[in-house]
Order: sequence, then structure tokens, then C-alpha cells
Amino acid sequence: MRGLPAVGALLEAPALASFEAMLGRATVKRAIERELDRARVSGAVPERETLIAAIARRLEREAAGELTPVINATGTLLHTNLGRAPLAREALAAVERFAHGYCNLEYDLDEGRRGSRYEHASSLICELTGAADALVVNNGAAAVLLALDTFAKGREVVVSRNQLVEIGGGFRVPDVIARSGARLVEVGTTNKVRIADFERALGPQSALLLRTHRSNFALEGFVEDVAGAELAALGRRVGLPVAEDLGSGALCDLAEYGLPHERTVKEALGDGIGLVAFSGDKLLGGPQCGIVAGSGALVARLRSNPLLRALRVDKMTLAALGATLRLHRSPESRARIPLYRMLGTTLDELRRRAQPYLAAMPGATLVESQARVGGGTLPNAVIASLAIAVATAHPDAFAAGLRRENPAIVPRVEDGRALFDLRTIAPEEDDSAIATMTYGAPRLDEA
Repeated sequence: MRGLPAVGALLEAPALASFEAMLGRATVKRAIERELDRARVSGAVPERETLIAAIARRLEREAAGELTPVINATGTLLHTNLGRAPLAREALAAVERFAHGYCNLEYDLDEGRRGSRYEHASSLICELTGAADALVVNNGAAAVLLALDTFAKGREVVVSRNQLVEIGGGFRVPDVIARSGARLVEVGTTNKVRIADFERALGPQSALLLRTHRSNFALEGFVEDVAGAELAALGRRVGLPVAEDLGSGALCDLAEYGLPHERTVKEALGDGIGLVAFSGDKLLGGPQCGIVAGSGALVARLRSNPLLRALRVDKMTLAALGATLRLHRSPESRARIPLYRMLGTTLDELRRRAQPYLAAMPGATLVESQARVGGGTLPNAVIASLAIAVATAHPDAFAAGLRRENPAIVPRVEDGRALFDLRTIAPEEDDSAIATMTYGAPRLDEA
């Protein structure tokens, strides 16, 4: 390590001088020290110019702010911590088209007066799902909160005990219900719930029957549950609205991609569910937002709730959502949504893409991998994939170094190896990933 340049010498490098005025000398010094530490851990002494370039990339990321591009090599397609669904090019183009200028967000061009921002996406949602009406809010939890506030504030919401889940970030369904001002009534047991449990729970204060998606877990074995159609029939019989938090928002049958069937929005509505809430940034493959689709009369009540103004979405979200929904009109156009492109990629294609990685990194190997959908969907489902495996004595340090690159690469570490799952690395990211991995790789002959 005596070949590494001193911190003081690197501080004087012309390529780093501009960053000192922008970020301060202490920040530049810290970036230099971290890059030198990384070189010491790897056991490799990079060329001076290579080292300076890596420090500059680190400082560029610092100057750009906290958000930074990430290459997802984890094998989790909808990685919540990495921003969930990447957007299709059509969605990005729609955002660019409408974000830089004015548009008819809340203006009726035919009538020359104020219009509704919700009309722009609702017709597409209805076309794809069969709903009578639809509404878009800023996320899935907001969609559920709006329904609870509209129909059950100060009254009772009846929910199966085995659907009172905790989702990411520690948020729990009972807490959301409590925050809405509604009162939770649990029915059944953890493993067995029957329609008779719901019937016995009904009373003068009952206002809403609610189904929720079992995010990130599954029940197996000695179990019994109430089907959506059965609950909807009870709602009609007793005159209560039925809502379902579908969570992931599947618009197509995932069995087409070799995955277990996931209940779709159209199926839920077909069962007679009055309101179906789902996310825009999970299986739909669009921007973060929440969608409520269902009965015209019930959606109309949601529109009249003053809380809706606090939950509304902007023109960029609506532009990206509209473009993504249009891609769902056919299997051919759906393949242009990154999530479905990843799901549809064959192992032969992944094997072909692996060759430049292996050629650039002697000692790296191609191994079988198991990718996952993620995003709280299909908790037990895996997708056959392939990964580049880098065996090293310090896999965690190697992975940490790659996370500090620009763009950052996030692999997963298993059995003393850093694994780079090719299914979640976009083909257009291959060259950048190879360059960064080659620079960051420790000497594999010492691993």
C-alpha cells in the first residue's frame, strides 16, 4: 500500500480542485480518505488517474444531492428501497413533454373552463379494469385511508384477523384504520375465517367490509378464508360497501410469465367488490401513486371528500401513469415496461449478456440464481435467473465499495461471494456495470 498517494497530494490534483470551492475542503478530504480506504481493503493499488477519477465520481454524487442512480444487481425486481418499478421510456417521455411547460391539468379545452385532473387517467383505468369510475391519489396507503375516512370515520370496519398485516416501514393496517378515525372489528382466527364470522360481527355501527393483501407472507396448511365474491355478496345483502386493498395492482395474469397467479384488479371487480385500491409503482410498473377503481357511486363519494386535496397527484405523476397504462393495452406493448421486460427475459439471453462480464473479470463465474418480484407481492415465488459471482475474502467490503460508486451498484452477498443478478440489471447498464465492477474488484487470486 506504499504506492498509494498521500491525501495532501490528491487534494492538490487539478481534477478535484473545482469540488473544493463547491463542497468545501473537508468534504473533498473525506472523499479522498474513503477512496484510499477502499483501495487498502481491496489489496490493489490503482493508477493515480484511476484513483482521482473515482474520487471525482464520488464528489459528483455528493454535489448532485442525496439521490443517486443505482444499478440494481440484487435480483429483486420491485426493490422498495431502490425505488420500486423503473419507468418505461414512454413514461419518461410523457413526463418530459408535460413537465417543462403548461398543460390542461385542470382545464377543459372544449368548454374553456376549469376541469378535473382525475379525468386524465380514469378513462384508461376503467378501460383496462372494467371499473365504472376511478381515482388517483399519491400512494396506495392514501387510497385506503381515503376510503376509510369517507365511509367509516367514527364507525366500524370489519376485517379478517389474518389480513391485519404490517407492510414495509413498520406501517400496520390496524394503525391506518385507527388514524382514519374508524374502529377496527377483527373477525375469525389467524388461520381460519368464515363468512359466518363476518355476519356475527355486524351491528348498527358497521360501516365497511374490508379485505387487505397479505403483503410479504403467506398462510399454508390448516387454513380457511372468505373469498372476495362471498364477502361482496354479504355486503350487498346487508347494504354495506366492500373495499379491497389489492396492494400490488396486477392488471394481467402473471402466470403468463411463469409466476403463480396473482389476483388482478379485474378479478376483484368481477367478484363484485365495490372499491379496489392498488399501487401504481408495483405490478402496474408505473410511478408511485395509489389508484381506487370501482362503483361510480362509491368513487363519487371519494371525489367529494375534502381530504382528497391533500392526497392529489401532480401532472408528472399523471403523465407517467397514463403512458404506462397505455402500454398495458397489449402483451406486445406491455413488454416495453421494464418490470415485464425483466420478467420476460430468457435464461439464454441472460447467458449471452454474461459473456462480457466474464471476459472483463478473470476469476468471476456465472452461477444459477433466484430472483424475486419483491414489492410485497408473491412472497414465496422465485424466478430462475443467472448471476455473476465474485468470490473474495472481503465480500461485504467489496459490495460497500461498489455502493459508493457513481452510479452505485448494489449486489447481494451470499456464501462469501458478491452476486450480481443479471435479471435486474438493465441491458443498457451492462457497460457501466462492467467498468465499475472491474475497477472495484479485489485481486481474485488472493480471495
